[in-house]
Amino acid sequence: MFKDHHAQEALNAPRKIVAGLFMSLDGVVDSLEASPKKWGNAEMNETIAAGVAQADAVLLGPRTYRMLAQFWQHQSDDLPMGRFLNHSAKYLVSSTITEDMLEWQPATLIKGKLIEEITKLKQQAGKNIQIPGSPRLVRSLIQNGLLDELRLNICPVVVGSGMRLFDEITNQVHLHLVDSKTYSNGVVGLTYRI
Repeated sequence: MFKDHHAQEALNAPRKIVAGLFMSLDGVVDSLEASPKKWGNAEMNETIAAGVAQADAVLLGPRTYRMLAQFWQHQSDDLPMGRFLNHSAKYLVSSTITEDMLEWQPATLIKGKLIEEITKLKQQAGKNIQIPGSPRLVRSLIQNGLLDELRLNICPVVVGSGMRLFDEITNQVHLHLVDSKTYSNGVVGLTYRI
């Protein structure tokens, strides 16, 4: 009974938006030198799979949507990430992509005012909404108080130049560390609630 009560509470709780990014030690989030391709391993894949199991939708910016679609829509369901990405609802925030360009389904284009549309999305029934990558979108959600959880994988490399996640954020944002893990390859995984 106790367990069922908590399961029901979880179903009735508002959905969380959870972002996961790889980042260099100097804060760059768009470099191949600090990416899952270079630093991902089986240990990290387990952590990512656990996060994905708590989600049933994906929120993406246009660049990440195109990049992920190019690769994942051709992958089999044997890969847990492929199964999740290919079958989950995908919500795309873009002013440059139109409905007829959404080749990777199921996909919905978010139109209108970002704050209102994302707030509506969070109020729908469902599990977490995952953001894999999409640093500009993540930054915008942080600035507007819409991101609930930020999972950063800090790679032990300084890349020098590139897009930094917190560039252009002008207001103070309080992050609360709720989990940390050091992986065997030197990557430090940090989970913050916002």
